[in-house]
Formats: sequence, structure tokens, C-alpha cells
Amino acid sequence: MSTTQSERLRGLLEPLAAKSGLDLEEVRVTSAGKRRQLLVVVDSDEGVQLDAVAELSREISQALDASDAMGDGEYLLEVSSPGLDRPLTEPRHFRRNEGRLVKFTLSAGGDLVARMLAVDEEGIDLEIPGVKGRKPKPGRITFPEITRARIEIEFNRKDMEDDGAQDTADAGTDGDESTEEA
Repeated sequence: MSTTQSERLRGLLEPLAAKSGLDLEEVRVTSAGKRRQLLVVVDSDEGVQLDAVAELSREISQALDASDAMGDGEYLLEVSSPGLDRPLTEPRHFRRNEGRLVKFTLSAGGDLVARMLAVDEEGIDLEIPGVKGRKPKPGRITFPEITRARIEIEFNRKDMEDDGAQDTADAGTDGDESTEEA
């Protein structure tokens, strides 16, 4: 997708997402033979409900039909929330995932796996797991120290408050999504 098309699509779609109380995280057009796919990824601090994704998908479809942002030809529109496998890149991404176990790749080299306890504008307070049965210890990392971060999927988290709901939520890697053809 050209930068111009990306900017046009983002300019068209961002206000629709914001009106729905959502952040526009990603807009991507890919081609598969004669067909194209427009992927729109949205999120919010409260998470994204399937009904909100479906409604936004309808609004995006109408806005695209009324504009020439996708040009001529067919395309598949997919509106989705981020999956667990998506990288954490913005402070809001980290904030939305407080309490989760994250694998950090550090700018100084090496990796760190730790639970995010609290996120502020400068960085993250962590609980670093103990080695060989030792107790976890507190830690802190600043955003400039992080080159990459991803959620670690936990299937058997022992300190869950909601009796297993975390297991179900972490078991998949895709978010809520709605797909329609235009």
C-alpha cells in the first residue's frame, strides 16, 4: 500500500474509530491475486466488544463505498481487535495489558520475561519471577530500554481472580473480528 493511500485511509477511518470510542491501531491493504484485503485493527482501554466491531465495520464499509479511497475493484474488509501475538509498541498498549506476563527484548541485549504491575509515562514496574523456586523480585524498565515486547501466553496462571477466564482469553491469538466483502 502506498503512503498516500495509507494516509487517505487513515484520515477516513480514524474519525470513525474515534467516534466509536476506539483507537485506530493499524490499517493495511494486502493483495492476493485479483482480490485485495483491507485490515483495520482497533482497540480501547476497555477492550473491544464484538458488537462495536460489527457496527464499526458497517460504518467503514459505507464510508469506503462513498469514497474512492480503495479505488475500483473488489476487496475484503476485515475489522479486528489486536490479538495477543501483536507487539506492544505504545505506552497505551502496555497500560492495557497490566498484570500480564511479557517478554521484553532489551536495547542493551538479551531478553527479560516479567509481569507488568503498573505502567506510567516513563516505564513499567515489574515483578520478575524468581529462579529455581526463589521469590519474585520487583523491577523497573523504561520505554527506551525496550526494543520489542510481546505478551507471553499463560495457560495455567495460579493467581487468577476470575476462576479461569484468563486461561480462555489467553488461549487464542486473534482478537474479535468482523469481516465483510465490498
